[in-house]
Amino acid sequence: MRKILAVLVLVLLAAAGVGVANGAAQAPQRTEVQSSAATAEDLDAFISGVVTESGLPGLAIAVVKDGEVILSKGYGYRDLDGQLPVTSSTLFAIGSITKSFTVTVLGMLADEGKLDWDVPVRTYLPDFRLQDDVAGERMTPRDLVTHRSGLPRHDLLWYGSDLTRREMYERLRYLEPSKDFRQVFQYQNLMFMTAGYLAGQIAGTGWEELVRERVFQPLGMLRSNFSVHDSQKSDDFAYPYVRLGDEVRQVDFRNLDEIGPAGSINSSVEEMIRYVQLHIEKGKHGGEQLLSQSNAEQMQTPQMAIQGAIQYEELGHSAYGMGLVVSSYRGKKVVSHGGGIDGFIAQLSFMPREQLGMIILTNQSGENLVPAIVERGVYDRVLGLEPLDWAARIRERLARAEEAEKKAEEEALSQRRDGTSPSHDLSEYVGTYEHAAYGVVTISLEADTLRAVYRNEKAPLIHFHYDVFTVPEDPLIAWGDTKVQFLYDKKGVVDRLSVPLEPAVADIVFTRVAD
Repeated sequence: MRKILAVLVLVLLAAAGVGVANGAAQAPQRTEVQSSAATAEDLDAFISGVVTESGLPGLAIAVVKDGEVILSKGYGYRDLDGQLPVTSSTLFAIGSITKSFTVTVLGMLADEGKLDWDVPVRTYLPDFRLQDDVAGERMTPRDLVTHRSGLPRHDLLWYGSDLTRREMYERLRYLEPSKDFRQVFQYQNLMFMTAGYLAGQIAGTGWEELVRERVFQPLGMLRSNFSVHDSQKSDDFAYPYVRLGDEVRQVDFRNLDEIGPAGSINSSVEEMIRYVQLHIEKGKHGGEQLLSQSNAEQMQTPQMAIQGAIQYEELGHSAYGMGLVVSSYRGKKVVSHGGGIDGFIAQLSFMPREQLGMIILTNQSGENLVPAIVERGVYDRVLGLEPLDWAARIRERLARAEEAEKKAEEEALSQRRDGTSPSHDLSEYVGTYEHAAYGVVTISLEADTLRAVYRNEKAPLIHFHYDVFTVPEDPLIAWGDTKVQFLYDKKGVVDRLSVPLEPAVADIVFTRVAD
């Protein structure tokens, strides 16, 4: 599952056009204009071909041009076992596209004078604390929604946990930063969770009720919801799948209720395209200005540069606005955001000047860059540009990434010291270990094998060398494919274990709890 989380980062950056694999940028392509732009039938044939070639379980897309929906359709299956087709009404998880909803409602509160983007968060939440005192004192709502807190992802604090939103908020102070405040862009779900928590506190309601009242209801998004539990009560929802090599496997729904403001919304393309149009029209819907033009424009204006080389000449440099990524495609401004969680990858994208936008929802995670391929292919065809073979380009890019990963794994194995053994009897490692933010790891001994339980996920610990053990790779275990090291005090008593749960900082150290 750590690989799945890593691929979700790749999806976000690929959609933004940021290079994350080694290799030179591709040569410029011709951009001659065709005799006419694509028809709905042309788009339909293109998308159907991509879905078939990719082996994707299902995809839904809606495209809007000049205020008119020119395509709204499903492809493939929402349920492979039951062979139930995807429709334009099928509910999918939209993942991190949810972040733009959080900024939208914060903007509405700012329009009413209830929020100032640029005063400290502590003005509204006096108990807000971070490990970095300067960041904690000076962090503003704008900082929360632009990924410049100084904190790396720390996703395994919330991923798979049963912590409440309030409990996660209270544990922020124990998380180590990896950069100085406002120094660089570092994608951060917990800050968006905090932004949603802040919105709910200011409004006097929960974040969910605020989004429902201010966005869902005015736009007629009446089937959209905030929990995969609610989606499964619908008569038209997609099951989640993950691709592992050549195999597509159904996985459990990942509940995101408590991290909700960062990624829990579920919706359909039929309803989401209205939300896309809201932002194309800079906060206006049906003649009513739901979000001020000023705040809508701030969402679509660069706030924080996204580091990384341009992977292809057709893609410009990217920056994060407020809940949206700002970049360009073939010389035209693009505003977008990717979304992904177990079994689902999504893409929202629009060209504000061309009054052209789309929402793409799929029910497969793992190696799924189909949304990026479809997004760019639709732009090529609707704008009447010569289509580029993005599928071939991305296949090549993934091959390079897989080769680099294989070399890294080989290097890690070469570091193993053969012929070593643990420094203590295995029974001496048994116990409960705790970290103020990350919670509890329990170590037991069963049939001469140490076993660890973290977040209700149980895994064997395979001896690597000395006091280092390996958690085997397992796509269904969030902390699989990691190494656990046991540490002991001057008296030789095993009293800590460390795990690299956040690679951007030092290993997370869990301290043994007294029996």
